[in-house]
Amino acid sequence: MATPYRPLILLDRKIEPGELTLLIQHYFPDLVKVVVDVRRRVVCAGGKLHWDASDFLVKNGSRQEDLWGVNYYPGQPRSKCTNFISQLNDRPEDPGATVRNEALRHQLREIVFELVGSGRPVWWELDSGGRSDGLG
Repeated sequence: MATPYRPLILLDRKIEPGELTLLIQHYFPDLVKVVVDVRRRVVCAGGKLHWDASDFLVKNGSRQEDLWGVNYYPGQPRSKCTNFISQLNDRPEDPGATVRNEALRHQLREIVFELVGSGRPVWWELDSGGRSDGLG
């Protein structure tokens, strides 16, 4: 019997490929909203807004000040599969929706790569004519 789909998944270990596929298909065709708890090194993936995952994490033991929103694009290469734009990231010490602190961005990227994924190599990207790197 199949496990019912859950729009939010709390991850403390690598997500299963099938679960990631379900998340991608649910709200957005090319991305998954992810909220990272940098203190606990867990993420909540899924939901329509980063606030959905943030609320879920707070109800499950996280502190709001430890939570940061990341958009994960699994079809993109490693260098382009994350961005750090979310209203969740607007802080008095770093106003605006984008995380600007490079050390924090590195930490967020590391946790997303460990638990969610690190994108796909460029040569996996296919278009209607074959491999996007011109080798196919």
